[in-house]
Amino acid sequence: MATVLGSVRAFFTETAFTIEPENAGDVVARERLLDRAMGEGRFRKSSEKLRCGRVPAEGLALVARDPDGHVIGTVRLWNVEAGVDASGNSVPALLLGPLAVDPEHEGKGIGSALMRAAVTEAAGRGHGAVLLVGDAPYYERFGFFAQKACHLVMPGPFERHRFLALELKEGWLNGAVGIVVASGRRLGRGKERHAA
Repeated sequence: MATVLGSVRAFFTETAFTIEPENAGDVVARERLLDRAMGEGRFRKSSEKLRCGRVPAEGLALVARDPDGHVIGTVRLWNVEAGVDASGNSVPALLLGPLAVDPEHEGKGIGSALMRAAVTEAAGRGHGAVLLVGDAPYYERFGFFAQKACHLVMPGPFERHRFLALELKEGWLNGAVGIVVASGRRLGRGKERHAA
């Protein structure tokens, strides 16, 4: 695993945490955290259509743990095709989300640390771009901008100004146009909610 995941430690106020790859034992804690942080409405989002029935991209499901080992944050990235290029070839990319921090631990830098670790790991694994739907003022600090995704569309309702992209390789999304579609490994039946 890349060095950034080996033992990323961040110290903010009185909270220490580590960022590690998610493991199968984290599934229940991750789902409970997502329910608390995002509510059941998270399953109706257009991004969920791309995640449903898929496994996260290799090595790109991360959790933040408190000193007792409890999951207090999560981020996952998914393989997608970001439309096609001028030659009609699909453009591989990643879709980030959900990013969530336990409400009891918000404001301690955990979300930012998860974002930095995810972007660093994705770049280290050779990916060209990351897409997401989220609040531009938050994600712009990590290099995400709507302009890079302006010729792409999500498979369902989305707010254009919240559809953002970060190129990990300069020019990766130049000329990319069309609908974003899932391209990652599929899960077995009945396991959609429980993938690590």
